[in-house]
Amino acid sequence: MRKNTGISKNILDLVGNTPLIKLNKITKNLTGNFYVKYEGFNPGHSMKDRIAMHIIEDAEKKGILKEGSTIIETTSGNTGFSMALVSIIKGYKCILAVNSKASKGKINMLKSMGAKVYVCPGHVAADDPRSYYEVAKRLHRETANSIYINQYFNELNGDAHYRSTGPEIWEQTNGEITHLVAASGTGGTISGVSKYLKEQNPSIKTLGVDAFGSILKKFHETKEFDKNEIYPYRIEGLGKNLIPTATNFDLIDVFEKVTDEAAAHRARELALTEGLFTGYTSGAVVQAAIQYAEKGMFNENSKVVLILPDHGSRYMEKIYSDDWMKEQGFFDTQKQAHSEVEYIK
Repeated sequence: MRKNTGISKNILDLVGNTPLIKLNKITKNLTGNFYVKYEGFNPGHSMKDRIAMHIIEDAEKKGILKEGSTIIETTSGNTGFSMALVSIIKGYKCILAVNSKASKGKINMLKSMGAKVYVCPGHVAADDPRSYYEVAKRLHRETANSIYINQYFNELNGDAHYRSTGPEIWEQTNGEITHLVAASGTGGTISGVSKYLKEQNPSIKTLGVDAFGSILKKFHETKEFDKNEIYPYRIEGLGKNLIPTATNFDLIDVFEKVTDEAAAHRARELALTEGLFTGYTSGAVVQAAIQYAEKGMFNENSKVVLILPDHGSRYMEKIYSDDWMKEQGFFDTQKQAHSEVEYIK
């Protein structure tokens, strides 16, 4: 863990040591005590800063990255921003293959950080040459002196969280955490944090969050890759249509699926009730925690930690846009807008 005191030598000194914040209103009718690890406090506004730093510094130590090297990665947006941020400070070029589910705002942020961006269709098979996985592999083959981070199949993904996020949560809860609720995309966060926490106390339960349209929950339960589980969904950075080796399914006790609509509304509610402006996946994590609570997973002594992956500023064109919510049909069954804007002429 990095401790920051006084003047930082550069922005990377601010990665990690994010706050743990108690939820008070959104969970008031639930049994248990709920806290959020707010990863939007990282300088790149997401937990992906942790893996970008860890993987790149490991490559430097091994001599894989050299002056003039190019870093290549697949991303739904957050990892790419973190990779670009670290590349700027360390002097590397950055090329990103981005899932088309990423908002225009996210893509513009990546460009603003100097990255070369390739936007790839989000609803094609993982082995399709147009998928962002395959595009990144091709770019790596075609680019001299490059390294492909490959977060989905990189063991250092989970190791970053084993070394930082896990110890932070253990320390911040004084070792009293009983349940961890975390999204699973690449699986690095949930696997790394769970490994550390279970080493400290094997009775801690790790509760995964998956999306409808993803195969992770069923694979965890049956070890079967069921293509029939796969269909398009909107949540970014959650769920998968392949099995990432960065995910250690043995460290996850159970999965809960959430819908696109419920996750979007829950993120908006989190902002209005707790003042926490978070991303789409954060809404999914809170929604899953509520669903777990409704199933009787917690008691009055439970100390439940939810990892909220990123900041809401990256979703202004999506879940925080009334127009986008209307287009998705998400206002058909719930109140349309929380507040109105009046223009004075």
